[in-house]
Amino acid sequence: MQNLDKNGLTEDEYIAKYDPSRYPHPALTADLALLCGGELLMIRRGGHPCLGMWALPGGFVNPDETVETAAARELAEETGVSGITPTLLGVFSRPGRDRRGWTASTLFGARVELKPAAHAADDARDARWFAIDGKREGEILRITLVSGDVILRAEVEAAAHISSFGCDWTLTTRASEGIAFDHAEMIALTLLRDVKYFH
Repeated sequence: MQNLDKNGLTEDEYIAKYDPSRYPHPALTADLALLCGGELLMIRRGGHPCLGMWALPGGFVNPDETVETAAARELAEETGVSGITPTLLGVFSRPGRDRRGWTASTLFGARVELKPAAHAADDARDARWFAIDGKREGEILRITLVSGDVILRAEVEAAAHISSFGCDWTLTTRASEGIAFDHAEMIALTLLRDVKYFH
């Protein structure tokens, strides 16, 4: 015997009548923070929005892939770095975080022991490894990223929340120079997972 809902429909009947346009859908993206020692891999955006600014490698998730697969695929497409197994670090879904519309991003992190060569491809204008300098003063994180003549800076407020599930942070960008979207907050979260980056 099949289970019927309050309208007397089986699950197959309900799915046949279901209208997905009843609920708005966000665009889903995946970004990947790749660390090697004290360096972070970034790409320079080759298109709008945030044209010419620096971001973590990432992009839109295809309907036929998981967010993990999308993060690794975008890393390979934009930097040529492949064979990475990403770990979920957080979800960024603040309204207005992307001028293109309702967009939620899943942030992944990964570490490698040997720094792979990176080259810009796809919609990235440049790809570089940046040396990380992080300073923490209470809830204020000051992050400086340096690669040759390019210097990126961010100041992020990080309020910790401890629960039985561990520690989480509310992150708010107070200042950002040259870093796209809310990626200063993504970088801050990545570095908070490894306290050696803050002194």
